[in-house]
Amino acid sequence: MTAPAAPAVARAHAPALAPETRVAWPKRTVATLANGLQVVLVESRTFPKITAQLYFRSGNAVVSHSAPGLAEITATVLRSGTDARPSRQIEEDLRRMGAGLGTSAGADLSAISAHGLAEFSGGILELMADLARHASFPAEEFERQRRQRLEELKIERTTPGFLASERLRRVLFGAHPYAVVSPTEAQLAAITRDQLVEFYEKHYVPAESLLVVVGDFVAAEMLEQIEKVFGAWKAPKPAHLESAAPPHHWGRHVYLVHLPGSVQTQVLLGNLSITRRDPDWYRLLVANSILGGAFHSRLVLNIREQKGYTYSPGSGVNALRQQGYFTVRAAVRNDVVAATLTEMFYEIDRMRSLRVTDEELASAQSYITGVFSLGVATQDGLLGQLATAYLDQLPSDYLEGYRERIRALTAADVLAGARRHFDSANAQIVIVGDRAQIAEQGALFGPITAYDAQGNKLD
Repeated sequence: MTAPAAPAVARAHAPALAPETRVAWPKRTVATLANGLQVVLVESRTFPKITAQLYFRSGNAVVSHSAPGLAEITATVLRSGTDARPSRQIEEDLRRMGAGLGTSAGADLSAISAHGLAEFSGGILELMADLARHASFPAEEFERQRRQRLEELKIERTTPGFLASERLRRVLFGAHPYAVVSPTEAQLAAITRDQLVEFYEKHYVPAESLLVVVGDFVAAEMLEQIEKVFGAWKAPKPAHLESAAPPHHWGRHVYLVHLPGSVQTQVLLGNLSITRRDPDWYRLLVANSILGGAFHSRLVLNIREQKGYTYSPGSGVNALRQQGYFTVRAAVRNDVVAATLTEMFYEIDRMRSLRVTDEELASAQSYITGVFSLGVATQDGLLGQLATAYLDQLPSDYLEGYRERIRALTAADVLAGARRHFDSANAQIVIVGDRAQIAEQGALFGPITAYDAQGNKLD
């Protein structure tokens, strides 16, 4: 006879969290080849595979004033073939090895990434080196990718989130290269294949590169393979370019991007902030998490749960190589734009005025350290964290001491970080929507400058 089920026990409180899992950091091997290529190797024997990323310390920012988007389209076409391997051969080689390959570019970086079975590590590295040294940039593939990117740009020009981000970056960074998020259609149409080749030859060079490999290998043997396929790579280091300093903003200003007929408004505000190298970085991370960087944050509880203005408001800290910036965002109904901005500034100023509670601090610390621990549990996540540490030239114990530094912060630290980096009085505000519906609401927070979706100033 089956025993009767035990009666359910009502819980007045959520069960306590289990102790945080200890991270066992694998040994790193760091070396620099004679040609200047920096190499970071981490043995991770959990699965019989490897993950590799070859980073080039040049991206869209270095050409933002001459050819916006050039680094991005260069990375896209790069994958299409080399002098010895047409595109079809690359795909066949990848299938044979059970491997994957990708290329990408951002503001500060371009990259070639690959992953696959460890037994084919030599072939994977050879393919990466071939792309880094002998890309052919087929003319027909360049034209195809440019046409596709032009179509994507047309779609982006109708997307409120993109338009808001583009306008805020232009406002915050002024003449600095980070101001340019994307090319215009005319700028993209003017890019030539020769410019791709020139960018590639100038910036895909070993002395400005970092290769990170994580996986099932013996470090000494992997270093020999890397020396074999990358050692003969020679190219001069590009000259360092000085960038104009971002402007200083005094007082709030509203930038309206007009999307006729829009029934929703994208709200985005922000100010310049810091990079990961700043000693305040950890304070800023925790302050941002409590304000709007997590789903249980103050912005979510206020604007979503209590007011019902939007589904997912939030805040973020964005660390680029030379400069960071802080943002608060929400997509709301046209009739609550002013109310939403009011609550955003209320929560920002509350962070700047009063210490957070012990419960909020502990929750944010658990969230940040937990996400970090989950992230380094995979080859991709571990590689990404290692790359961040070496590309940003962070302290050698950055990863090992990350959780302890977060847990050591006090409510007073968070208050100091918020006061320094949440610049409420001088925040710049972007609203994207129908001008007739939102202009008067925006004007409550500062003088307005209006633009169309193409970036042209309106009367």
